[in-house]
Amino acid sequence: MAETADTDATSRREECACYHCGLPVPNDADYTVSIDGGTRKMCCAGCQAVAQAIVDNGLGEYYRHRDAMPEPRREAMPEELKELGLFDHPDFQKSFVRPVEGGNEREASLILEGITCAACVWLNESHVARQPGVTAVDINYATRRARVRWDESKTQLSSILAAISAIGYRAYPYDTDRSEKIARAERKNALWRLFVAGFGMMQVMMYAIPVYLADDGTMTHDILQLMRWASLILTLPVVLYSSATFFRNAWRDLLLRRVGMDVPVALGVGAAFGASVWATLTGGGEVYFDSVTMFVFFLLFGRYLEMMARQKAVRSVEEITKLLPTSAQRLPRYPDLTAERVAVTSLAPGDVLLVKPGEVIPADGVVLDGQSMADESLLTGESRPVPKASGDTLTGGSVNSGSPLVMRVERVGGETRLAAIQRLMERAATEKPKVVQMADSIAARFVGILLLLAAVTGGAWMVLDPGRALWVFVSVLVVSCPCALSLATPAALTVATGVLSRRGLLATRGHAIETLARATHFVFDKTGTLTRGRLRLVRLLPMRGDDAQELLALAVALEQGSEHAIGVGLRNALAASAVLPQVSEIRAVTGQGVEGVMGGRRCRVGRPDYVSGLHDQALPRDLALPGTVVALGDEAGWLAFVAMEDELRPEAAAMVAELKRDGMAVSILSGDTPAAVATVAAHLGIEDAHGGLSPQGKHDFIRALQEAGAIVAMVGDGVNDAPVLAQAQVSVAMGGGTELARTQGDFVLLSENLGHLGIGLTLARRTLAVIRQNLWWAFGYNFVAIPLAMFGFVSPWMAGIGMSASSLLVVLNALRLQKGAPMPPAGAGLEAA
Repeated sequence: MAETADTDATSRREECACYHCGLPVPNDADYTVSIDGGTRKMCCAGCQAVAQAIVDNGLGEYYRHRDAMPEPRREAMPEELKELGLFDHPDFQKSFVRPVEGGNEREASLILEGITCAACVWLNESHVARQPGVTAVDINYATRRARVRWDESKTQLSSILAAISAIGYRAYPYDTDRSEKIARAERKNALWRLFVAGFGMMQVMMYAIPVYLADDGTMTHDILQLMRWASLILTLPVVLYSSATFFRNAWRDLLLRRVGMDVPVALGVGAAFGASVWATLTGGGEVYFDSVTMFVFFLLFGRYLEMMARQKAVRSVEEITKLLPTSAQRLPRYPDLTAERVAVTSLAPGDVLLVKPGEVIPADGVVLDGQSMADESLLTGESRPVPKASGDTLTGGSVNSGSPLVMRVERVGGETRLAAIQRLMERAATEKPKVVQMADSIAARFVGILLLLAAVTGGAWMVLDPGRALWVFVSVLVVSCPCALSLATPAALTVATGVLSRRGLLATRGHAIETLARATHFVFDKTGTLTRGRLRLVRLLPMRGDDAQELLALAVALEQGSEHAIGVGLRNALAASAVLPQVSEIRAVTGQGVEGVMGGRRCRVGRPDYVSGLHDQALPRDLALPGTVVALGDEAGWLAFVAMEDELRPEAAAMVAELKRDGMAVSILSGDTPAAVATVAAHLGIEDAHGGLSPQGKHDFIRALQEAGAIVAMVGDGVNDAPVLAQAQVSVAMGGGTELARTQGDFVLLSENLGHLGIGLTLARRTLAVIRQNLWWAFGYNFVAIPLAMFGFVSPWMAGIGMSASSLLVVLNALRLQKGAPMPPAGAGLEAA
């Protein structure tokens, strides 16, 4: 009976213990996994995710064959998993998670640790994409950055991170400090492994060279064995420490029934070392200790150089994320100028700050007092400082280069312009163009084909020349390099994105650079694109004898919430002391105008044909106004006509001329009057100009161009022209006049200098050429190197050099894009490129 009681107690304890790690299951925990046909209780989401990953990957036998819980039990649930619940806290997520419009979806920017080859990227993407609730996942091989999107009603971020951890990788919230910390650790680890491999190689070669140089019969068997044993001892640290990451990653891949690039490397090193150890123990056969150490050294050396080049490319992109200072000088009792030093993270809208000359502006805001110059070159690409005075806007991240300024904070944290730029850059870095997806797909299958070729080759050489079979087999395994194929495009795009951002052209989509390089037809909006978008009122013509200022106040009241240049121009023309009439039921129609009710009558302001729809009256025959004509009317008829004029951008004519010299077709599509559009087109030398178009009319025009075979690049307003920008194959949104977070452009022209667009086009073409060169090299190298290795012309150490050099050359070729793209002076056109 005592035994029965003990058994029952043990059973009850087991029922209350986590099936995966053995720790007690909390009373409020509801985590279960189906294992071997039974529902097993888990103590937390981490154990649930790990156990589910084990089952899903066909490793359920682990639970059947284990005879005890892991000791210590923390091994069953790593410390990182215990902390994963922290990632679900809303306050913790503020810095790296954003909501996706239109649902419960969230998107996180992560950095992955443990990525060593293209197969790692494919494995993580495939594994995470299968997790319940995950709707999208993209990983950039060159930057190790990941963008994950999930439905919050179906899963949590901690579950996704646990799934990544379960297959042997680590995911962290992306921030530049953590990225640099991981990069430093990666460099330190790589250097130590490289040092051990290099030291071992030199020492082994000291024992191998006498054997190679000795004539037959001059070295006795005992001396030869002494050389072999010394080489074995010196090779052990190289295999067990320097090569450990190859074996560890290969074992992980095999457990998950995947084959990454470390599988053939580990197989080659292990086979050569194993055969050498056997030959040493038996006293017969050939040893390859020198080839093993040389191969490992050259492979690690190549990977180290590739890593350094890749991190250099990534730093060029991350440069913009390090602009904000860590502290600021707040004036708590302004106008008293006694300042206190506070952390930038503690700033709030409404705070008053003092920014001294040479200091970085810590947040977005407006100038309250002082006159100075702001250096915005890292944000907009404009090399000339911008004058700032009372009432002017300041952008966080720019540098006060003149006199002290007192500013009021308007936006902080994730609401700033710099934060919006960072989000757009992150989106571009993680989205994959079709050519990258194709290369990754080929690389994922490449290793399996390589293993088959190596096995066939080894078998053939066992028949032809058994003495050479092993090292030929090893050479075939290690000479190939699918990593170069997967790096070919991401490396070039990463470098190009960083260069373009410093030139004031921000790529926000993965395909943008490649598509811009292939564009054949450029379509421009007029207002705010070819012109400055600073409309000024030149004449107001009342139609019923009403007071002009009252009519202007009515128009401003209707347009008071508008971001369009017309609304801004009307507001600037109205006296500051003017009183606006009360207007209700305001409704804006994109590309047409604004409607509202004032004093019981319905009024409209905007395009004449839009306003005429309210009263069905024709335009006055004798109406002859210059520039852009804006109508104001009510249900009884026309109230007034407003003439507004804009100024052409000084660099527009040079840019259009250069596009035409390059064989590009150029068009203008505008909602402005045909006469105003024709005037601008004549000044710029553009023959194909169309005015009076609605957004749908612009959309149909671009679609007709595309049906005729054109690759269309549309340049316009990021919000008002959203449908048209979305229709074009590649789009450029002017970055100064609209809210960056809402832009629909594939590029954002932060500087609003069309000369930077010209430089962007030139760099995009160079980038496409570099991508083609990289792809040709990656394919060509493998097509040549593998047959040479199969026929016995490549030794293992030569194969290691070739494999490393292949990836290194791809990255170095991409880094050439950092040269030869000068910063144009303000107002420069395409000639600067």
